[in-house]
Amino acid sequence: MSQQTNPVNSTPVGVSEEIMPTRSRGMAISVWLRDLVISLAISGFIIIFVYQPVKVEGTSMMPSLEDQERIFVNKFVYRLEPIERGDVVVFRYPRDPSKSFIKRVIGLAGDRIRINAGQVWVNGRRLDEDYVPRAYEDLRSYSETVVPQGSYFVLGDHRSLSNDSRDFGPVGESYIYGKAVFGYWPMDKMGRVR
Repeated sequence: MSQQTNPVNSTPVGVSEEIMPTRSRGMAISVWLRDLVISLAISGFIIIFVYQPVKVEGTSMMPSLEDQERIFVNKFVYRLEPIERGDVVVFRYPRDPSKSFIKRVIGLAGDRIRINAGQVWVNGRRLDEDYVPRAYEDLRSYSETVVPQGSYFVLGDHRSLSNDSRDFGPVGESYIYGKAVFGYWPMDKMGRVR
Protein backbone atom coordinates (compact mmCIF):
# COMPACT_ATOMS: atom_id res chain seq x y z
CA MET A 1 0.00 0.00 0.00
CA SER A 2 1.56 3.26 -1.14
CA GLN A 3 1.38 6.42 0.91
CA GLN A 4 -0.36 9.40 -0.65
CA THR A 5 1.06 12.87 -0.45
CA ASN A 6 -0.75 16.14 -0.20
CA PRO A 7 0.03 17.99 -3.45
CA VAL A 8 -0.03 21.44 -1.76
CA ASN A 9 2.77 21.04 0.78
CA SER A 10 3.96 17.50 0.06
CA THR A 11 3.39 16.42 3.66
CA PRO A 12 2.58 12.70 3.76
CA VAL A 13 -1.16 12.13 4.28
CA GLY A 14 -1.85 10.96 7.79
CA VAL A 15 1.23 12.75 9.28
CA SER A 16 0.37 15.64 11.56
CA GLU A 17 1.33 18.97 10.05
CA GLU A 18 2.40 20.18 13.52
CA ILE A 19 5.35 17.77 13.61
CA MET A 20 7.26 19.57 10.87
CA PRO A 21 7.38 23.04 12.53
CA THR A 22 8.41 21.45 15.85
CA ARG A 23 11.25 19.61 14.13
CA SER A 24 12.46 22.78 12.35
CA ARG A 25 12.25 24.78 15.62
CA GLY A 26 14.41 22.15 17.31
CA MET A 27 16.96 22.35 14.50
CA ALA A 28 16.97 26.15 14.67
CA ILE A 29 17.63 26.03 18.42
CA SER A 30 20.46 23.51 18.01
CA VAL A 31 22.06 25.63 15.26
CA TRP A 32 21.73 28.73 17.46
CA LEU A 33 23.29 26.90 20.44
CA ARG A 34 26.13 25.62 18.25
CA ASP A 35 26.84 29.16 17.01
CA LEU A 36 26.71 30.51 20.57
CA VAL A 37 29.22 27.91 21.82
CA ILE A 38 31.57 28.62 18.89
CA SER A 39 31.30 32.40 19.50
CA LEU A 40 32.03 31.97 23.21
CA ALA A 41 35.01 29.73 22.44
CA ILE A 42 36.46 32.27 19.98
CA SER A 43 35.83 35.15 22.44
CA GLY A 44 37.47 33.16 25.23
CA PHE A 45 40.50 32.45 23.04
CA ILE A 46 40.86 36.13 22.11
CA ILE A 47 40.52 37.30 25.74
CA ILE A 48 42.91 34.66 27.11
CA PHE A 49 45.59 34.83 24.43
CA VAL A 50 45.28 38.13 22.52
CA TYR A 51 43.23 41.04 23.93
CA GLN A 52 42.37 41.46 27.57
CA PRO A 53 40.06 44.17 28.92
CA VAL A 54 41.67 46.01 31.84
CA LYS A 55 40.53 48.72 34.24
CA VAL A 56 43.13 51.39 35.01
CA GLU A 57 43.41 52.02 38.74
CA GLY A 58 45.23 55.13 39.85
CA THR A 59 46.37 58.40 38.35
CA SER A 60 50.04 57.72 37.52
CA MET A 61 49.40 57.68 33.74
CA MET A 62 47.27 60.83 33.54
CA PRO A 63 46.42 62.49 31.24
CA SER A 64 47.05 59.61 28.78
CA LEU A 65 45.04 57.19 30.94
CA GLU A 66 42.69 58.18 33.72
CA ASP A 67 41.65 56.40 36.91
CA GLN A 68 38.86 53.83 36.20
CA GLU A 69 39.35 54.06 32.42
CA ARG A 70 38.79 50.77 30.55
CA ILE A 71 41.33 49.69 27.96
CA PHE A 72 42.29 46.65 25.90
CA VAL A 73 45.74 45.17 26.38
CA ASN A 74 47.31 43.18 23.53
CA LYS A 75 48.99 40.21 25.17
CA PHE A 76 50.31 38.74 21.92
CA VAL A 77 52.01 41.69 20.22
CA TYR A 78 55.42 41.24 21.87
CA ARG A 79 55.71 37.74 20.45
CA LEU A 80 55.79 39.36 17.01
CA GLU A 81 57.59 42.67 17.58
CA PRO A 82 60.01 44.15 20.11
CA ILE A 83 59.07 46.47 22.96
CA GLU A 84 59.84 50.04 21.89
CA ARG A 85 60.49 53.32 23.64
CA GLY A 86 57.15 55.10 24.12
CA ASP A 87 55.06 51.91 24.39
CA VAL A 88 52.55 51.89 27.25
CA VAL A 89 53.03 48.46 28.82
CA VAL A 90 51.28 46.40 31.47
CA PHE A 91 53.54 44.35 33.75
CA ARG A 92 53.62 42.47 37.02
CA TYR A 93 54.97 44.71 39.78
CA PRO A 94 58.51 43.44 40.53
CA ARG A 95 58.07 43.77 44.30
CA ASP A 96 54.68 41.99 44.34
CA PRO A 97 53.93 40.02 41.14
CA SER A 98 50.28 39.59 42.19
CA LYS A 99 49.79 43.29 41.27
CA SER A 100 49.87 44.78 37.78
CA PHE A 101 51.20 48.21 36.84
CA ILE A 102 50.88 50.25 33.65
CA LYS A 103 53.68 52.64 32.61
CA ARG A 104 55.46 54.05 29.57
CA VAL A 105 58.76 52.57 28.35
CA ILE A 106 61.47 55.23 28.48
CA GLY A 107 64.67 53.18 28.29
CA LEU A 108 65.63 49.99 26.44
CA ALA A 109 68.36 47.51 27.32
CA GLY A 110 71.78 49.20 27.14
CA ASP A 111 70.38 52.76 27.32
CA ARG A 112 71.95 55.24 29.73
CA ILE A 113 69.15 56.95 31.67
CA ARG A 114 69.58 60.08 33.76
CA ILE A 115 66.96 62.42 35.21
CA ASN A 116 68.07 65.94 36.11
CA ALA A 117 65.49 68.11 37.93
CA GLY A 118 62.67 66.22 36.22
CA GLN A 119 64.22 66.29 32.72
CA VAL A 120 64.83 62.80 31.30
CA TRP A 121 68.04 62.18 29.36
CA VAL A 122 68.56 59.00 27.29
CA ASN A 123 72.06 58.28 25.98
CA GLY A 124 73.10 61.91 26.54
CA ARG A 125 70.08 63.43 24.71
CA ARG A 126 67.15 65.13 26.36
CA LEU A 127 63.95 63.14 25.74
CA ASP A 128 61.06 65.11 24.24
CA GLU A 129 58.02 64.10 26.29
CA ASP A 130 54.95 65.90 24.96
CA TYR A 131 52.74 63.39 26.84
CA VAL A 132 53.84 64.86 30.21
CA PRO A 133 51.99 68.15 30.83
CA ARG A 134 53.84 70.82 32.75
CA ALA A 135 51.44 70.44 35.69
CA TYR A 136 52.42 66.74 36.04
CA GLU A 137 56.20 67.21 36.00
CA ASP A 138 58.28 66.86 39.13
CA LEU A 139 61.78 68.02 40.00
CA ARG A 140 63.24 64.71 41.14
CA SER A 141 66.64 63.68 39.87
CA TYR A 142 67.93 60.17 39.23
CA SER A 143 71.63 59.43 38.83
CA GLU A 144 72.71 57.88 35.55
CA THR A 145 72.10 54.17 35.21
CA VAL A 146 72.47 51.69 32.37
CA VAL A 147 69.38 49.60 31.70
CA PRO A 148 70.41 45.92 32.06
CA GLN A 149 69.95 43.41 29.23
CA GLY A 150 66.42 42.01 29.12
CA SER A 151 65.02 44.99 31.07
CA TYR A 152 63.20 48.29 30.50
CA PHE A 153 63.13 51.60 32.33
CA VAL A 154 59.49 52.69 32.78
CA LEU A 155 57.91 55.92 34.02
CA GLY A 156 54.37 57.11 34.62
CA ASP A 157 53.19 60.16 32.66
CA HIS A 158 52.05 61.88 35.90
CA ARG A 159 55.60 62.10 37.21
CA SER A 160 54.77 63.67 40.55
CA LEU A 161 52.41 60.78 41.48
CA SER A 162 54.04 57.77 39.84
CA ASN A 163 55.71 54.79 41.50
CA ASP A 164 57.98 53.61 38.68
CA SER A 165 61.56 52.63 37.75
CA ARG A 166 62.85 55.58 39.77
CA ASP A 167 61.61 53.66 42.82
CA PHE A 168 61.83 49.94 41.92
CA GLY A 169 64.41 49.96 39.13
CA PRO A 170 64.20 48.61 35.57
CA VAL A 171 61.53 45.98 34.84
CA GLY A 172 62.56 42.60 33.48
CA GLU A 173 61.05 41.61 30.14
CA SER A 174 59.55 38.49 31.70
CA TYR A 175 57.32 40.72 33.88
CA ILE A 176 55.83 42.58 30.89
CA TYR A 177 52.75 40.82 29.57
CA GLY A 178 51.03 43.28 27.28
CA LYS A 179 50.78 46.58 25.48
CA ALA A 180 47.92 49.03 26.10
CA VAL A 181 46.39 49.54 22.67
CA PHE A 182 42.82 50.85 22.83
CA GLY A 183 40.64 52.72 25.31
CA TYR A 184 36.94 51.93 25.15
CA TRP A 185 35.41 53.58 28.23
CA PRO A 186 34.48 56.32 28.91
CA MET A 187 33.27 57.03 25.39
CA ASP A 188 34.99 60.42 25.14
CA LYS A 189 38.35 58.65 25.68
CA MET A 190 37.67 55.94 23.10
CA GLY A 191 40.58 55.44 20.75
CA ARG A 192 44.14 54.26 20.43
CA VAL A 193 46.36 54.56 23.50
CA ARG A 194 49.28 56.89 22.73
